[in-house]
Amino acid sequence: MNWKKTMKNNNLLLLFFTLTVCSSLVWAETNTEADVQAFIPKDWKILSKVQGDLNGDQQADMVLIIENTDPINIVKNKFNHKKPANLLLNQNERKLLVLFKDAQTYRLIASNSSLPRESNNERPCLIDPLIVDNSPIIQNGQLKITLNYSFRCDSWEVFNNIYTFRYQNPSFDLIGYDLHYFDIPSGDSRTESTNFLTGKIKNVTSTQELDRKNTPKISWSKLKKVPLPKLEQINFERYVQ
Repeated sequence: MNWKKTMKNNNLLLLFFTLTVCSSLVWAETNTEADVQAFIPKDWKILSKVQGDLNGDQQADMVLIIENTDPINIVKNKFNHKKPANLLLNQNERKLLVLFKDAQTYRLIASNSSLPRESNNERPCLIDPLIVDNSPIIQNGQLKITLNYSFRCDSWEVFNNIYTFRYQNPSFDLIGYDLHYFDIPSGDSRTESTNFLTGKIKNVTSTQELDRKNTPKISWSKLKKVPLPKLEQINFERYVQ
């Protein structure tokens, strides 16, 4: 009978250990969410959130894009084109927050308040430049922010802008910028890739004729040597060239 008693005790210990681990995990998850909420102002919401290691310490750092929800910034579209989706413009401010994960909590490392808003009163046909499914992204320890510039009316041009940042203690530096331009009616396209580390700019131009020949026009230029721009210094609203 002793073996039955021993097995019972072992089962009780296993149950206690399992409950303890589960409770710890629930507490840790709840505590982490509370830590993140501490960086979000009242009446703001999270639009996009991504986790990944940004500084090589094997911790799950976090990047947030948040937006104010003040109803006073929801304004009537003077050029609504009689489409319900265009009747109101959301001009609430957005912010980019970069949080580093420590053993127990998060700390704010960088932020930027120049992200374009969902709507632009001067360009009411502009589609929201921020595609939250594609931005932000953490890839190979780098932070990528993508902004798309296109219209739902009056224009057939599309601009896609990708900013690449890398943490180089103690700041996030802009190391790459890619601009992709496409003209829908003509099929013409242009890509400009700037590498701030090498100081080189690659330009690729393509037209329907060049596409048929599979010979896009490629040229290189040099960038004047300047200090690497910091994330906080970037004006994302000026994302169209």
